[in-house]
Amino acid sequence: MNRLTTTAIAALLGAMTLPVMANDHTVISTDNIDWGMLNPARGDASPKAADLWGDRTKDVATGMLVKFQKGFSSPPHIHNITYRGIVIEGLMHNDDPSADNMWMPSGSFWIQPAGENHITSANAQDNLIYLEIDSGPYLVKPADQAFDNGERPINISENNLFWLNVDDATWLKSGNAQISYLWGKPDAANGSFVKLPAGFKGSIESQNPLKAVVVKGSATYQWDNQKALTALTPSSFFSSDAQGKHMIDAKTEVVLYVKSTGQFSVK
Repeated sequence: MNRLTTTAIAALLGAMTLPVMANDHTVISTDNIDWGMLNPARGDASPKAADLWGDRTKDVATGMLVKFQKGFSSPPHIHNITYRGIVIEGLMHNDDPSADNMWMPSGSFWIQPAGENHITSANAQDNLIYLEIDSGPYLVKPADQAFDNGERPINISENNLFWLNVDDATWLKSGNAQISYLWGKPDAANGSFVKLPAGFKGSIESQNPLKAVVVKGSATYQWDNQKALTALTPSSFFSSDAQGKHMIDAKTEVVLYVKSTGQFSVK
């Protein structure tokens, strides 16, 4: 998939690409992601990984990006913790070792329970996911250590999502935004996709901590009417720990994955 770099888009939009981090908010552009190895023991065969927030090596909640080369296929394995996966780019398969391939495109979602034996494969030239855990560390363990924690895996391809508009979720406020709930409850911890049409100029506002990853599209971003602009492209990230406005100017249709600890509004 050909894609303009964040630097090129920033030049077109006159936006800054430097990361902005403060006590109340963070924004990270695609150009400022710090990549390492997901499983250093596998050397060059390991997928690349980058923490956007948290620390995957510690007992804390974490959100990270993971890159897979075309043709990657893991051996059967388990994880010590449950994780959620969002496909940002490429085609991904995540299922029991004996399952037929179900290639999930950008905008797809899955949940992999702790202890469940599975494989993960990638089938496009460039493959990128956002992976989220509620506690850590994130470990890969042999299939012979599998256990049943009572949860069951979920795979939702992008074309099976159910979208709600302002008539269904009136607190969205904006008549042209859409939301697709993925997990949790709107008034508690939850995760959802938010779709903004091309030309959208508005804000995402919350009184609760909120984190968002760009899954599709390009936009510019401002925090609470500050002057600094950041170009957003797939894999960019923004978050806030305090009440405020995430100002977004969408140049194309934009899909965000939003993790919130309560309701938020799109205006």
